[in-house]
Formats: sequence, C-alpha cells, structure tokens
Amino acid sequence: MSLRSKMLLSAALAILPATEGWSQTLQEALASAYSGNPRLLAARAAARAVDENVPQALAGWRPTVVIAGAAGYTETTTRTQATAGGAIFPVTDPTTGFVTGLGRTPQTPFSNYSDSARGTGTLQATVSQPIYRGGRTTAQTRRAENQVYAQRARLLIAEQEVLFESVRAYVFFIRDQEEVRLNTNNVQVLERQLQATNERFRVGEITRTDVAQAESRLALARFQLDQAQGVAQSSRANFLRWTGLEPLRVTAPPPLAPPVRSQQEAVRFATENNPTVVATVFDEAAARDQIDVQFANLLPQVTANGSAFRLDNNAQRGSRQTGAQVTLNLNVPLYQGGAEHALVRQARQQAQQARQQVADARRVAAQQATEAWETLGSSRAQVESVRAQIRAQEIALDGVQREAIVGSRTTLDVLNAEQELLQARVNLVRSLATLINASYAVATTMGRLTAQDLGLPVQIYDPRNYYNAVRDRWFGTGDFSEGAGGSPPPPQGVVQVQTLPPTASGRTAP
Repeated sequence: MSLRSKMLLSAALAILPATEGWSQTLQEALASAYSGNPRLLAARAAARAVDENVPQALAGWRPTVVIAGAAGYTETTTRTQATAGGAIFPVTDPTTGFVTGLGRTPQTPFSNYSDSARGTGTLQATVSQPIYRGGRTTAQTRRAENQVYAQRARLLIAEQEVLFESVRAYVFFIRDQEEVRLNTNNVQVLERQLQATNERFRVGEITRTDVAQAESRLALARFQLDQAQGVAQSSRANFLRWTGLEPLRVTAPPPLAPPVRSQQEAVRFATENNPTVVATVFDEAAARDQIDVQFANLLPQVTANGSAFRLDNNAQRGSRQTGAQVTLNLNVPLYQGGAEHALVRQARQQAQQARQQVADARRVAAQQATEAWETLGSSRAQVESVRAQIRAQEIALDGVQREAIVGSRTTLDVLNAEQELLQARVNLVRSLATLINASYAVATTMGRLTAQDLGLPVQIYDPRNYYNAVRDRWFGTGDFSEGAGGSPPPPQGVVQVQTLPPTASGRTAP
C-alpha cells in the first residue's frame, strides 16, 4: 500500500489559517525537488555511469578486430664486389725474336653500385577471440551487476535525502512564518497595552514603573519579531535550495502515518529495506566476485587468433607478399612474481570488510528506526502537552487581566502571563513541525520515502531504462540516458512534473 493512502489529515494540526485561492502544497514542492534538484540529478548520472561497468565486463566475451597499415617511401643503394678478367697478349722469345705463345694480365677487383627507389605498403588485419580467460569475464560481469544494484540503492538514498530535506524546508518555512505572525500579533497587543497603560498612568491609577515595564516588554517583543523575520528569510532560502521554488501560499501538511504499527516492526523493516543496508549487501556480493576476478590470473587462458597481411615492395620493387594464418594460443601462468597471489589475498580481506559493513549498516538502521519511532511518539505527547498548556495559559491570562482591573494584579503580572501564552503558542508551532518531520523520518529509515511511495505527481525515473539501453550494446558513443523524440530531450535525468491544477473551490486537488 502506498504511504500516500495512509496520510492522516487532522484539522487540529493546521499551523496556518486557510488561505483563499491557489496554494502551494507539499506534494508539489516535493515533485519539483524530485524533478530538478541538482543533487538528485547528479546521483542519477552516477547510477548511469555505473551501468556502463556491465558492457565493459561483457566485452570480455567479444572479439577484438585490429587493422594495421603502413605506407612510406624507401630508397636503397646496393654495393656488390666484382673482379675484371686480365687481357691476352703474345709472348716473344727475347733471344730469337719469335712469338712463342699467348700470355694474360692478372685479374683486378672492383665494386658495382645499384640504386633502388620504391614506395612501400603494409596492411594487416588481426582478429582475436577469447575462448577461456580463467573465469574472469563471468566474475567481472557478476561484479558489475552487483555494483549496479548497489548504486541503485544509493540512488534511493539520494532520493530520500532530497525529499526529506525538502519536507523539512517546507515545514520549517511554515513554522518560521507562523512565528513571525505570532510575534507580530504580540507586538500589536503590547502596543495597545502600552497605550492603555499610559492612559491609566495619566489618570493616576498606576505608577511610572508600570509604564516602564510595558515599554521594556514592547522593546523585547520588537526584537523577537526582527529575529523571527531573519530566521524566516533563511528558511525561504533553504526552501528554494531544495525544491527550486519560491515559497508562495504554502499549506500546513499533516503528519505521515507510518506503514508499521510498532517499534519492532519498524526495526525489522529498516534492517531489511533501508537503502543503506541494501547497498552494503550488494557491495559485499561485488567484493566476493572480486576474489574470482583476481584468481583468474592464476588460471590458463585460451585465445584464437586469425590474421591476414599484404606487403608491397617490401623486398624489392614490384614485389608483393600476401598471407594468412590462424592460431590457437594457450597461456599457462606458472609464476609471475607473486603479485597475483597477493591480489587474491587482498580481495578476500576486502570481502570480509564488506561483510562487517553489512552488519554495521543493519545496526545503524535499527538504531535510526528506534530513534525515529521514539521521537515520533514523544512529539505527539509534546503536542498534546503544549495544547493543554495553552488552554491553561489562556484561562490564566483572562483571570490576571480581570484581577489587574480591580487592582489585585500588577501590570507586570499581565505582561508575564501574556509572554507565557506567547511562548506556549510558539512551542506548539515548533512541536507540530517536529511531529511532522519525525513522521517522515520514520518512513525514511524504512526506505519508504520515495516519489512512488508518496504518490508524487511526477513521471517516476526508472534507472532500468538506461541499463537496458547499454547492456548489450556493441557500438555507439552517444548519450542513451533519455529517449528520442520530436522535441529536444530534457537535461540529464530530469523527469516531467505534472502540475496539480486548482479545483473548482479554489483548493488544490489532493
């Protein structure tokens, strides 16, 4: 059941008087915060960034294709050694002068030089397909998916924080505005009382001391009014910070009825569904998967490679070489220095750390649920006590005023009674604000202060849309965070707000 259906509207908890015309409800302020608060938009972007871990892990199943090429100009000079043959000549006998035969001169060596200028080109395509990586891809995919779930829980944490702080800003603005109204009315009452005191002093019914006491109390009231107005301006700025809206005619919201009936149920619900607990549970699962990721460094890896190449003019001008090869590669690590063993041990300790963080998160959630539940109960009791105090103070003030007329009470007694009644009314305003905030705090500890649980008039942001868009995507560097359409997409993570129109009676529809 939605928490919205459990919201109790009590006329006795109204802080401000009814205003005519259109009013700015708490739901509309929360809808504005949900749609445009920068902190929440940043959390959504962070969740989308973590979603990209999954396709990065799945890339371990897919082949890699690389085309490498080179082109250039080559000029070479080749030197070769050669020997020239000797010349043939007649041999003459020096004694007789007759030719007796033929002779040859000795051979002489020399060098030959040849120049070759050519354009060269190389082209190679390589395809590598992992077959077995020691279980790394499977472990990385599980780890990435657990990180996605953990980040979604953190997105709920950010959503609850923004909505709760928006509730506080809304309630505190009403509280501070009401305190301004009470102090303004107190100043007006004391001004009239000072005027009446001066009249009585002129006719001799009271002394100058009574007049001084009335003037002193009026000066204090004016200071309190200035102080309340300053606090109200701070509340206005805080309202604008969280909701992005200027507070106009706000209406006092009722407290939120908790979805459980006892403190034990609240604690049990918080230890199971608190977003912080959920995030730590998935963090622990991711830490356990990291052990398998590191252990894959110790296991064999099998990869299939295929390549084709072409070499132009590599050896000489006019030559071309082409070829292709397919290989199945097996790598068996035997010893790599021991660092991989240290990484496995480190991952085991980190998993133990994450396990203890889960236990701590459950204890913190239980403590917060107990504290919020007790604060809610004490706030209710305080409201009833202050209401009883106001009824008694009103009777006492009326009696003191009557006794002052007959002279049995002094002006100071009347001023004190009025101050006590004012303080009691201010305490009621503050107690009501504490009660409303405490009711929303109980829902926060149980992870139920979300736009969907509150039934806000917005389009609920679904983090699964981006995950589904990128999980199995092989290509693409664009932005898939928002859908396409005829109109320009809104800023990252922004959701559309459905403004509630005023009803025929001038009130905002519930």
